[in-house]
Amino acid sequence: MTSGRRWLILAICCMSLFIVTLDNTIVNMALPAIRREFGSSLSELQWTIDAYTIVLASLLILSGSVADRIGRRRTFQAGLLLFSLGSLLCGLAPGTGPLIVFRALQAIGGSMLNPVALSIITNTFPEPRERANAVGVWGGVIGLSMALGPVLGGMLVDLVSWRAVFWINVPVAVLAILLVAAFVPESRAPRASRLDPLGQTAMTILLLALVSGIIEGPHFGWDSAPILGCFTVALATGVFFVRHEWRRDEPLLDPRLFASRPFSGAIVIALAAFAVLSGFLFLNILYLQSVRGFSALYAGILTLPMAVANGVFALVSGWFTGRIGARVPLVIAGAAMVAATLLLTGLTASTSTGYLVTAYLLLGIGLGMVNSPIVYTALSGMPPAQAGTAAAIAATGRQIGTALGVAVLGSILTSASTGPAQAGFLTADRISWWIMTGAGALILVLGLRTAGPRRSAPR
Repeated sequence: MTSGRRWLILAICCMSLFIVTLDNTIVNMALPAIRREFGSSLSELQWTIDAYTIVLASLLILSGSVADRIGRRRTFQAGLLLFSLGSLLCGLAPGTGPLIVFRALQAIGGSMLNPVALSIITNTFPEPRERANAVGVWGGVIGLSMALGPVLGGMLVDLVSWRAVFWINVPVAVLAILLVAAFVPESRAPRASRLDPLGQTAMTILLLALVSGIIEGPHFGWDSAPILGCFTVALATGVFFVRHEWRRDEPLLDPRLFASRPFSGAIVIALAAFAVLSGFLFLNILYLQSVRGFSALYAGILTLPMAVANGVFALVSGWFTGRIGARVPLVIAGAAMVAATLLLTGLTASTSTGYLVTAYLLLGIGLGMVNSPIVYTALSGMPPAQAGTAAAIAATGRQIGTALGVAVLGSILTSASTGPAQAGFLTADRISWWIMTGAGALILVLGLRTAGPRRSAPR
């Protein structure tokens, strides 16, 4: 395959990443408008985000295995089709309940996109340094979509409707389907792993029970029977899942992989980093629009420095990772996140624009530097034939972190909000930023302890 053809395939695969990441950013921008139209509660807004991320996290590994078995191009096209259909229906939703259901449908399609696209990229770029550069471009697309997402989302919400933030995915997905058919060759693993329906079911129940307990805890009471039941089911299912996977010859998620300190460190870093990202997107948009009274478009413009820094430093991170290993990017990422979230603990109802922009820039640097080391370490831990599974493990960690970030920080916002609405929000918001500071510190420590020059999980 020529170099030009390889980079064309990378560009086509990045289209799926673009619409999925753009969708996440835009949906957060639309939450206040959805709340106004439907009278949604805070927990319903959390479910609008987490219905997508839970289903996505549950199915990513399965989708990677299915793609390795039946063909990556075929799975990729099916994912694009389902994602576009789910987006169309989200834009037609008559209420919060149907919107949450259609977000789950979107997620089924989304689960077939990014991990499968990463496995296509891994097999297209077999040379490690060139692959690291390709992963850096992949991370840069995350930054580009985040840069466009807030502004584009604000424009659509203010000038058209919150429904347009879903409809915009449809033409991009249709174009990607046509380009995949024309230029991306079919590939599959020489020997795909067996499917694990019992393990898949257990993983889904585990995530659903855990996130349900966290989101609904403030409403039912943390010591109520439904919430204690959710956490009991999550614990029991988690124990069963580990025991079941340990005994299988071809597990859905092999627990033995986590015996590698670099690999397990990368997954924990993914959890922490994307909990920070999702928590920031969820809380910051509510702060800018509900507390400060800014329009959706102005809120998006204010968030732009974070997204631009994310995109630029994702490319820098890919370059560093390919040449000196993951430690330096991870240390920079953790330090920048700690600095940013410490600044955000001081938010008030009149915080200056310069203060906000400084914090957003630092957070963008941290988020940009973290993704390439995560992906590169995870992909280095498996042979190219099982690239779908390797990519899915890293992507699952990111999505679980996203779901937990929205669930935990949203529940803190509900539980800790007391007194007048504005003052209550700021009090709860401050607690959440301190938790995110701890997550940044964890990334910094794990970057020092588990990453090193050229170190990755064993094959």
